[in-house]
Amino acid sequence: MRYVPIQCDMNKLIYFLFKWRPFRWRTIMVYEMASLNLMYCAVPMLAYGIHSYDWSIVRILLLSILTLFSGYFATLIWNDISDREIDKIAHPDRTIPSGRITPKQFFVVALIFSAIVFTCALLISVWCLFIVGMAALFVTFHNRFLKKIVKIPAYSEIFTPVQWVVVAIFGYVAIWTALPQSHALSYNLPIVGMIAFDADAFINMILLVLFTYFADDAHDLPEGIHDIEGDRKQGVRTYASSFGIKTSAKVSFVMYFLSGIFALILFFRTILSWNFVVSMIFLIPFLIIWLYTLNWSYRYIKKDEQEMKDTGLIIGQKGFNYFLTVFDLMFLDILLQVLYYSFFVA
Repeated sequence: MRYVPIQCDMNKLIYFLFKWRPFRWRTIMVYEMASLNLMYCAVPMLAYGIHSYDWSIVRILLLSILTLFSGYFATLIWNDISDREIDKIAHPDRTIPSGRITPKQFFVVALIFSAIVFTCALLISVWCLFIVGMAALFVTFHNRFLKKIVKIPAYSEIFTPVQWVVVAIFGYVAIWTALPQSHALSYNLPIVGMIAFDADAFINMILLVLFTYFADDAHDLPEGIHDIEGDRKQGVRTYASSFGIKTSAKVSFVMYFLSGIFALILFFRTILSWNFVVSMIFLIPFLIIWLYTLNWSYRYIKKDEQEMKDTGLIIGQKGFNYFLTVFDLMFLDILLQVLYYSFFVA
């Protein structure tokens, strides 16, 4: 009989996972889960270039998905745990405030996902382990301490996108360390080992990092407007709580604009535009969704402040869909470019 409470706790935990916000099986959530997989594949594929695919690259893609997918869940959990006081005000229906799970139980789940992250990253390279390790340290201190105590205006939203920037860096470093395509610049460092790349590849990674940063932060700002009361109570410094709701919305619009510019530069510099006809799979839908998102962001600025707070989550979701869809299109473009190369060129 003494094992019954433990078994009941585990049953409650397993049941909860299927009710947790990433796993609510609404259409948009299924789309997000699928899109994340494509994102985690697209970045190393972009770094790998137009080459024949064998088990060595497929292995990296699979391990990248496992690493980054687990990291995504771990980050969400750590955020839910650290923001539970804010969520009591802004999101009372979320995991911990609603009482569906305790912080202690959620902590155990986060540890499991974190273990998967570190194991799979190490199976790619020590460099990849180093990157996720540094990211984990940053996320831990940022969510738990820094965003509540650092006095820099808008600190929280300035640094929150770093968690997504890691995806862009990780994908490139996975290729540069496990399957380097160029040795123009190579470094063999103690403990972490060899890394090799060229200047063009490095610039492409920076462009992808900039797109990722601005596209993600742009959608975070309307959500920060929605959460402004809870953030102010907890001393969290967002653009909205630091500079006001209208200014935050205008900054979001500028970030959407910049993200599109960086995406276009990346398109013309990389294999995304290798075959003109195939590349239209990316370019035309991208321009449509970018302009659509800019239009919504501009209309959002024109609303009164109360309506901006009420609709912040909706506008933020539209921005996140833009962010994910660009990576979907990137994956599809690269896949078709590789198939074209394999069947008609190689």
